[in-house]
Amino acid sequence: MGQFVTEIKSGGGIAVDDTIQVKGYETKAGSRILEGFRPLFSAEAVERLERAGYDIAGKSAVGEFGLDLLGEFAYGAETCDTLRGAAAELVAAGTVKGALCVDLNGTPRRAAALSGVDFLKPTYGTVSRYGVIPCACSGEQIGVAAKTAGGVRELLRVVAGHDPKDGTSLPAETYDYHDGKAAPGMRVGIVKELYGAASDEQKARVTACAERLRGMGVAVDEIALPLADAARTAWNLCLCAETCNNVSRYDGVKFGYRSPDYRNIDELYVNSRTEGLNFLTKFVILYGSDVLSKGRYFTCYDKALKVRRLVAEQVKALFKDYDALLCPACSETEYRPYDIKDAFMTVFAESLFTAVPNLTGIPAMVSGGVQFMADALRDSDLLNLAEALEGGNAS
Repeated sequence: MGQFVTEIKSGGGIAVDDTIQVKGYETKAGSRILEGFRPLFSAEAVERLERAGYDIAGKSAVGEFGLDLLGEFAYGAETCDTLRGAAAELVAAGTVKGALCVDLNGTPRRAAALSGVDFLKPTYGTVSRYGVIPCACSGEQIGVAAKTAGGVRELLRVVAGHDPKDGTSLPAETYDYHDGKAAPGMRVGIVKELYGAASDEQKARVTACAERLRGMGVAVDEIALPLADAARTAWNLCLCAETCNNVSRYDGVKFGYRSPDYRNIDELYVNSRTEGLNFLTKFVILYGSDVLSKGRYFTCYDKALKVRRLVAEQVKALFKDYDALLCPACSETEYRPYDIKDAFMTVFAESLFTAVPNLTGIPAMVSGGVQFMADALRDSDLLNLAEALEGGNAS
């Protein structure tokens, strides 16, 4: 089975990934730099679950700050021959009822597709980010994993809603996530740029899903999203720039890992960060610093923000004609361990399939090994489509 940060208590509880704070639990975001950090409060989403009577089963491992492919570079976690994702494996095995996971760069969606569980990254701002260890605040979002769409809907109804402690929280106090059916007459578009970039196995999953939808009376067409590749580049620029700023707070002084070898304050900072952060995070920080530098700001970061607007407009135009977009969540059906020095380009390549929702804030759901995207605040359409494909299975 996968990688775990703390012992998971079985019996129907909720796993919480290691970038989400839970009072009393060590929360190190998969990084040595936060080793020993135990927060004094829980994230808002965790508190809402506890108030509703759900038990927290424990913490599931993530790669350092959630930057890697599937959690393969989590500090202190055991390794395995194939990569799956800890939270998704726990849900698939029935060890937990569901899981809260931060979707920073598509990792929980990727993991759900490989493990055969459901995961919904909701519309940005509908679930509070208060209590998340931040990296890329403009696109990361807490989502919900469960065995079925009904299970996702159940947990999402609990955690979603306005939180005054979160400056990115949308104003609605609650969200409906109404039950419904994928009615005949709905229209779904297969994104040809993403479909064409996937392996034959992943293409077969999408094709099979499309045929099932057609059998239910849903119209399925092939559509174009020309800016899909530009969305990947823009999101990775934003992610690196924002991560560079957010991880600058980890310096070995106030909390977390402190190097035992230093003679002055400069060496304390340098040695703690050198020893406490892995190669991928350092790569992201250096790239983000370059993106934000005086000579590159307008040609890189500012341009990425303009591309974000163009992608959002292109996606919005598609949703005038289609209720949802269908595509793979990742290129492969299985991943093998690889060298961390190859991680940045590996993750960049895979983010082609997941970048659009992070960049634009629209909801995205993985069910049955494929991914659906919908317009902002149309999360229920995704849940209904998934539930129809699952045959109305209960949670």
